[in-house]
Amino acid sequence: MGRPRTNDDAVGERLVVCATEMLATHPREAVTVRAVAAAAGASATAVYTLFGGKDGLIEAVRDRAVAGLFRDVSAVPSSADPLADLYALAVAYRRWGRGHSHLYTVLFGGVQPFDPSGAVGAADPVRPLVAAIERAVTESVLDGQVTSIALSLWVTLHGLVTLELAGALDAPTADAAFRSAINATLRGWTTPTVFRSLRRAEPAP
Repeated sequence: MGRPRTNDDAVGERLVVCATEMLATHPREAVTVRAVAAAAGASATAVYTLFGGKDGLIEAVRDRAVAGLFRDVSAVPSSADPLADLYALAVAYRRWGRGHSHLYTVLFGGVQPFDPSGAVGAADPVRPLVAAIERAVTESVLDGQVTSIALSLWVTLHGLVTLELAGALDAPTADAAFRSAINATLRGWTTPTVFRSLRRAEPAP
């Protein structure tokens, strides 16, 4: 009989999960191969065998974060209303961030700069948002440079989600802030015709 395989997919999964939590909650210098392996109930050798070392393990964590966020925002269906689609994408982004707080922190919290050029480069989680903005600009719903619009919307989203994950906003406040901030950001980029139609549709105070 051959020797049982110990450094298998289950061990790799535990290492990724433990590394994700440690990267999100500890200074990066504290996240060592030995520390992650001990937390995962594995040997340090497993990290090198499965990931090639600490950098490879961190890359695996980031790849999981990028792929997960991309999957959720890509699942948002398109409709006849570009603004409604952008709001729905913002909702999906927020839902994923709140549901995967450690992965979100690793991806956007400065552990490594976001660079969708690795193994999951095609799964750039920003791409569905940019595509929706491009459509809105083409259909004369939004007016401005696509990159500038995307950046302003992402800054708003990221700020809101970061505050939620930090516990700075209770649930009712966070929900109200999300609705008002995202809608205000989108309205700020609408064409004059669309802006006037939105104002007419708003309920009287």
